[in-house]
Amino acid sequence: MTKSALAVARQALDAARAALPAYASKFSKRTYTQHQLAALLAVREFLRTDYRGLEQHLHDWSELRAAAGLGEAVPDHSTLQRAADRLL
Repeated sequence: MTKSALAVARQALDAARAALPAYASKFSKRTYTQHQLAALLAVREFLRTDYRGLEQHLHDWSELRAAAGLGEAVPDHSTLQRAADRLL
C-alpha cells in the first residue's frame, strides 16, 4: 500500500491502460483518455476529496498532472463527474 498520490496516479494509469480502451467512442473529443480520467478518479478516492477539490489539486500540483499525463490541461470537475458515472 502506498501513501503517495503520485504513486497511486502512476499505478492507476498503468492499470487503466491494460483494462480500458483509450476512448469510449470513436466520436470522443479526445481531450483526455479514459486512462487519464480513471487514474484521476483513483487519486480522488485516495485523497478523499470531491470533484471540485480534485480539480483544484490538479491546478496546484504540476507533478500530479505530469503523473497522469495531462501536461498543463486540467479537466473540469464536470468532466471528472461524467467519467465517474461512465467508468464506476
